This record gives sequence, structure tokens and C-alpha cells, in this order.
Amino acid sequence: MNLELVLEHLKQAGSPLVPAMFAALALLFWVLRPVDRDALRHTAQFYALALAGQIAMALLDGLDLGVAGDVLRELFVIMAGIAVIRLWGLVLFRLLLPALRMHPPRILEDVLVIVGYVAWGMIRLRYAGLDMSQIVTTSAVITAVIAFSMQDTLGNILGGLAIQLDDSLRVGDWIRVDEVSGRVTDIRWRSVSLETNNWETVVIPNAQLMKSKFTVLAQREGRPALARRWIWFDVDYSAPPSKVIAEVLDALQRSTIPHVAADPAPQCLLMALEAGRARYALRYWLDDLARDDATDAGVRLHLLAGLQRAGLAIAAPQYSVHMLKEGEKQQEAGHLHEIERRLQALRRVDIFAHLQPGELRRVAERLVEAPFAPGEVMTRQGAEAHWLYLLVEGEAEVVFEDASGRHPVSKLAAGTVFGERGMMLGERRSATVTALGDTRCYRLDRAAFEDIIRSRPQMAEDISRILAAREMELRTLREALDAEVHAHELKRRHGEILDRIREFFSLN
Repeated sequence: MNLELVLEHLKQAGSPLVPAMFAALALLFWVLRPVDRDALRHTAQFYALALAGQIAMALLDGLDLGVAGDVLRELFVIMAGIAVIRLWGLVLFRLLLPALRMHPPRILEDVLVIVGYVAWGMIRLRYAGLDMSQIVTTSAVITAVIAFSMQDTLGNILGGLAIQLDDSLRVGDWIRVDEVSGRVTDIRWRSVSLETNNWETVVIPNAQLMKSKFTVLAQREGRPALARRWIWFDVDYSAPPSKVIAEVLDALQRSTIPHVAADPAPQCLLMALEAGRARYALRYWLDDLARDDATDAGVRLHLLAGLQRAGLAIAAPQYSVHMLKEGEKQQEAGHLHEIERRLQALRRVDIFAHLQPGELRRVAERLVEAPFAPGEVMTRQGAEAHWLYLLVEGEAEVVFEDASGRHPVSKLAAGTVFGERGMMLGERRSATVTALGDTRCYRLDRAAFEDIIRSRPQMAEDISRILAAREMELRTLREALDAEVHAHELKRRHGEILDRIREFFSLN
């Protein structure tokens, strides 16, 4: 077989400029559209196979292959045309139109490319001597068979077109189909692709979406994309519902939880009265459905911390249990263990250093446990002071707020007492204290604190020194006092505060 004959057969299959055009377009697409290189790679491999088949058939032309050779030759020509049409579809819809700021739906690309395939196939069949119109009009049986065999494909194509035309779905929407929820990432001629929060991609045929119902999540006319989430919890009947609701909402308002929308505001509702317990629901609106489980966990964390601070417990399942007398001993042992933990915490606090063991135990008996979640406000600047706090686990930040913004003052470590100024002087909170992590405190109310300080007046001296130091930290932040003025003012303010404490509690 000579080269001239090979070239002659290749010219019959198509212009020699076609491979050059294909290579140039492929190189341009490869450089400018790296995100779609996989699609280009598959198209180029398909074209290379078709081109190699045409060359092979030209080399074998000397052999008498008869009809089989003609069929194979035409098949490779059709394959080459399909690859060229696919490449032009990629260049047009993924390179040229985006450069012109036009972003047609992906299904339009699929449909037009398929139409190009069909047209190319009919042209080649007509070139081979077949009259397609005569076949279609004279063979009703063939037409019916083709239509029946393609009914699913046609249903998917028409379903995809309907979804695009009526704008019922868009790329980026979150939908639920049966038990599957996910974000729409692509709408093609055959199917819709969903990415779930489990890192799964679910492919749903368009015809199935058209035949059954689906739910578009976080979508409401004229409103931002928000999804309502439900957190269920049970509390014993002994807890007043108004208190439960108020404590839960207060716990959420203390902190900014990521992806919890401020508007609409969270709601806490009494949903049912069941055997031995009241069932509540905390409803909030989520602004990112990809963060559903993590946000739910954060809301539950703050909810539980708020209930525990208020002395409210999640209701336990109800069982009929025969109690033995040893149960009272166990309860007493647990109580003693908790008191010992409180005593250990109190012994590390300077203001309680002068208390006798019996007096220290009285303080421990009056303490109330108060856990805080990360980022939760423990005391807010300007609020009325009802409690003195003893930080036993975790770390907290003290921040002074004014018209110019938030100004960090200091950080509090385990063993620190705060909130004592309002307890001693009857003033409102002078700064905001926020938990930096999971934090556990004990708090002491005003009545208990008054009993303790009356029994040990020396505490007024210790506390006044602490109050003066903290007041100067705030004042230094505001007025930037130098070290000498700071020391003088600290001593003067210490005396003033001590006198006010003694007067307030009628101490000698």
C-alpha cells in the first residue's frame, strides 16, 4: 500500500485539516479550561481511536473486505465526527459563552450536542445512499419500536427541559427526594446530581423527578434561604414551663452561634405533655444546610448549659424500680463527694483564705454549679448583679465595652472570683465576662454572701483590694494612666472601697 493511496482514502473520509483543527481547539481548551480537562481527555482519546481506525482501514484497502470493510470505515468516520461535535460543544458552552458572561444551563449543551450527533449520523447514512425520510415514513413498525425503546431516554430529556424551563430547580438548591437530601450540583439531559452532607453524590433520573414529588429546602418567596431546625428535649413536670422557656432562650441569646439566623429569632415551645415529663421543642433557623449537624450540636450544647445553670435537668425515662435503703447511703456519699470538690475549689481562692473549716463548709453548701458553653456571656456589662462567681474549670475573658467598641481587659483562669463588686457595692456589672471554652463555675447568691461576710469581716479587706485592682485595670484602659499614677490611685481607691464595704455591712 503506497502513501498516496492512504492519503486518498483519508481525504475521502474527511478533510486533512480536521485533525489540525481538532488539535488546535483541544490545546486551547486544555490551557484555558483546566477544570474540564477530564472531559477533553476522554473526547481526545475517542477521536484518536476513530482516526487510528480510519488509517487502519486505509492501510487494509488492498484486502477485499467487502461490505464489512465499508461498514467499519463508515463507523470510524462517524466516530470522528462525534468527537469533533463534542469538542465544539465543550469550546462553545464552557469557554466562549462564559467569556461573554453567558452561562446557559448544562442541559442545553447536552441536548444540542445530542442533536448534533443525530444530524451527523443521518448525514453519513444519507451519504452512504440511505434515504432516512423514506425509511421513517414507510416503516411504521420501526418507528414504533424506536420510540418504545427510547421512551425512558425521551422522558429524561423532556423532564430535564421541563425542570429548566419552569425554573423549579436550580443548581445550588437543596432538595429532598424520598429519604435523600442534598444540594443540586448539576442538571443534565438525563439526570440531576445531588451532593449530600455524607459526601455522597446521588444521581436521580429526570423522569423520576417529574413523576414524583420533591421538596425544595430553605426556600420561601421573598425570604433568604433559611431552613427551620427542631431540637427536642424533655423536662420534668416540676419545672415551670415559663422558666424552662425563658432559660433556654436566654442561653441562646448569650452567645452568637455560627449559622444560627438572628431573624427569625429562635423559639422554645411546649409541644406535648407526656407520662412523667413535658416535651419541648427549640426551633431555630439555619442559614447553611451544609452545617446542619454541627450547628444542631452547638445549639444543644448551649441549651443544656442553660438548663443546668438554672438547676433544671433533662427528664430521665420513667421506670418502676424497687428502691433499697442502700440508695440513701449512695446519695449521701455522692453529696459528700460534691461538697469535697467545692471545698477544694474554695481553698484556692484568696478571699476565702481566712475562713475556718466549718465556715468554709457553709460556703460550699450554698454554692450552685453553673456551667457555660464556649463563647457564652457569663456576666454582661450593665446588668444587675445577683451572683458572685468562682471559676473552677476553663478560662474566661473580661471585656470593657463603650461607644468605640470592645476592649479586652484581662483573662480569668481557674480559681478566680468575679462578680464580687456588684455583690459588695450593689453596683451593676462594670464589664462583660465571656467563656473562652467549656467553663464550669460555682456561684453564690447575695443572701449567702452576706451571711459569710458578716461572720468573717476580714473578707472585706481582701475583697476591697481585689475590687480596687480590677477597677484600676478598667480605668487604665480608659485613661492610659502611667505606672506612678496607677499605684497612687490604687492605694487611694482601696481605702475608699474598704470604707464603703464596712458601711454597707455595718462592720466595725
